[in-house]
Amino acid sequence: QVQPVEFGGGLVQAGGSLTLSCAASGGTFSNYHMGWFRQAPGKEREFVAAITWNGSRTSYAASVKGRFTISRDNAKSTLVLRMDSLRPEDTTVYYCAAGSTWYLPTAKDAYTYWGQGTQVTVSS
Repeated sequence: QVQPVEFGGGLVQAGGSLTLSCAASGGTFSNYHMGWFRQAPGKEREFVAAITWNGSRTSYAASVKGRFTISRDNAKSTLVLRMDSLRPEDTTVYYCAAGSTWYLPTAKDAYTYWGQGTQVTVSS
């Protein structure tokens, strides 16, 4: 089984950029589709972006499409989320997740392994 760990959260001004990374250990990274989710206090965990095991396909939530870019490096067992044109409403905790379904999932229940989360704060 793979264990994801997120890095790179922090404080940024609105309109700025931030890159999140997720390092996966303990398993074969390329066996898994990978996703990013986010969750604000008192709200449901919501889908942000996902990428297939080989990076051939990606999927984005409508709220981040055109601003965020998901990518992966299987040789380094690393997942990356590049976030541009950040808005205050992007402020929340971001989670990395690994799933092994045959399709590219956007539902959180389809992901098996989760990181501990990293805080992103966008100031106005």
